[in-house]
Amino acid sequence: MKILVTGAAGFIGMHTCLRLLARGDHVVGLDNLNDYYDVRLKEDRLKQLQGHSNFIMARMDMADSVAVAQLFAREQFQRVINLAAQPGVRYSLKNPHAYIQSNIVGFTNVLEGCRHNNVEHLVFASSSSVYGANTAMPFSVRQNVDHPVSLYAATKKANELMAHTYSHLYGLPSTGLRFFTVYGPWGRPDMSPSLFTSAILEGRAIDVFNHGKMQRDFTYVDDIVEGVVRVLDIPATPNPKFDTTNPDPSTSYAPYRVYNIGNHQPVELMTFIETIENALGRKAIKNMLPMQAGDVVATFAETKELRDEFGFSPSTSLQIGVGKFVEWYVGYHGTPSS
Repeated sequence: MKILVTGAAGFIGMHTCLRLLARGDHVVGLDNLNDYYDVRLKEDRLKQLQGHSNFIMARMDMADSVAVAQLFAREQFQRVINLAAQPGVRYSLKNPHAYIQSNIVGFTNVLEGCRHNNVEHLVFASSSSVYGANTAMPFSVRQNVDHPVSLYAATKKANELMAHTYSHLYGLPSTGLRFFTVYGPWGRPDMSPSLFTSAILEGRAIDVFNHGKMQRDFTYVDDIVEGVVRVLDIPATPNPKFDTTNPDPSTSYAPYRVYNIGNHQPVELMTFIETIENALGRKAIKNMLPMQAGDVVATFAETKELRDEFGFSPSTSLQIGVGKFVEWYVGYHGTPSS
């Protein structure tokens, strides 16, 4: 198939492109390579893709409505995977406008491209952050998610609502995937695995929020990509049993679905740090801090729907995943002694 992957120079985007190329799909990657973090890392990710004859890179801003419309009209994609977004909960406290431009305006342009060019299926990244103030564990796609605690989360919730609208109005099959704390090789430098690993290697203290009393459903990137591709291959369909008097948020009378992709095994933050310490053979200096605005204490994915409908649920253990991440990190960045 010919598939558009937005955010192709991103962490999950690069891995997704590699997986699609490996099975013979034609992939067009879209990315503006912004400077939210080191652009060299994004360029190095793209180098992993640019040797493939079935890969084309379109460097543009998803918020550029004219450029995106022209790309859709020219390429006539069969399916679209939207992974481009302004990420990060904490950064949304500092630069809210970046989230509106990328996550709202940019996503609108993708929806319009799909609508006008008969795209067979749109799969888009949502986030576990949409669960917000909800504390009922595990998080289920059947739960209400109307209480976000960060602007980032609010934009991801908005994406789900926008996609449903296009599924209803124009019959666009769309599926939202709520990712849970993704980590692995080529991961973002602003995420805890990279922050912790670099600090431990350099002998700097690591910031441990909420005094370490946090839990995250850490999910290895290969498991995320497996879920994305399986869902992509089966376009969303209307739920014939949808009850409009008691609506299920995860399905619809329209061709629209939402799923969690998480490891279903929440891990204490201190255990995660210890796993990195063991992989590095060094101890961390810990700077214990209070809870930060916009954060949540715990995430825990219920993945029954994904397992029942696609025969898949993430399974990579923390020890294996962290080991692979640390091996990549040291190989890519080196160590202070080298």
